[in-house]
Amino acid sequence: MDSTFDEFFMQRCLQLAKLGAGHVAPNPMVGAVLVYRGRIIGEGYHRQYGFAHAEVNCVNSVKEEDKPLIAVSTIYVSLEPCAHHGKTPPCANLIVAQGIKEVVIGCVDTFSKVSGKGIEILKNAGIQVRTGILEKECRELNSRFFTFHEQKRPYIILKWAQSPAGFIAPPDGKPVRISNAFTDRLVHRWRSEEMSILVGTSTALTDNPRLNNRLWTGKDPIRLVIDRTLKIPRNYHLWKGNTLFFTEAKDDQKETVQVDFQQPVLPQIMQHLHERSIQSVLVEGGANTLQQFIDAGLWDEARIITGRTQFPEGLPAPVLQNALLTNETDLEGDRIMYYRKTS
Repeated sequence: MDSTFDEFFMQRCLQLAKLGAGHVAPNPMVGAVLVYRGRIIGEGYHRQYGFAHAEVNCVNSVKEEDKPLIAVSTIYVSLEPCAHHGKTPPCANLIVAQGIKEVVIGCVDTFSKVSGKGIEILKNAGIQVRTGILEKECRELNSRFFTFHEQKRPYIILKWAQSPAGFIAPPDGKPVRISNAFTDRLVHRWRSEEMSILVGTSTALTDNPRLNNRLWTGKDPIRLVIDRTLKIPRNYHLWKGNTLFFTEAKDDQKETVQVDFQQPVLPQIMQHLHERSIQSVLVEGGANTLQQFIDAGLWDEARIITGRTQFPEGLPAPVLQNALLTNETDLEGDRIMYYRKTS
């Protein structure tokens, strides 16, 4: 089939896959479409972790009158079909069982339990396999998944709000609203899309944050707090519900993670999150914690909100290094700038 058609149908796979954002981790987001002579007869995506994968939902969506066409159709899938038994059976085996003769794959899965094994199953069954269609876009979609498995750490997103003069708090350090109500909702959407959210001690003490996504829908992220001596008061929100405290202290009432503060702390936290299969973390502050991530080179994205609240002096915002501006938007007067780490 013409490469233009390949890209068209792979774009549809990507559109579908994105619908699983915030629901499928630690699995990747995947979309699939079944095409017969240029017509989509079935489509699906991975909707929720532990449930049917994209290929299964795609095949199951085919109308009864089109079922005889499955075996003579081409299936497009944004990520290599899985080859191992997890919470669901291997999708590569499903494709073979359906008699599908051609599979077009966006990118190869580098997860060790798949990593070419799905393609091998398909080829051994005599199925024609083509790969690398919109490969960059397909990998980008699952940057969290690939970073976790290839770099053995979570995907890290830094976020902060600052005044037009570049300060994140006034001189007295007291909390002040910088972003507007629309941007607040967007931030809560971001929270719903990540597995965890992290703050340092100063932010926890100053803001008494909830760190949930009450202004959006979906599951709340796991809350992570760096608190060396557990000085955060017990009546604060972070002591209620699911929170991991990274500390030197021990507590009988709450799960704590022991960290050696005489050694670099962030690598220890990243190793622990990897062991817990936490694939992404949204770092929301404060300035010192954010700058530590930047200085250590431990970040992948940064999202900086510049509001209209004016204070010409105060606590300076963090300073990004090796950053590429990838997008800039305006939301009712708030300027939101998106960066990626370049090296």
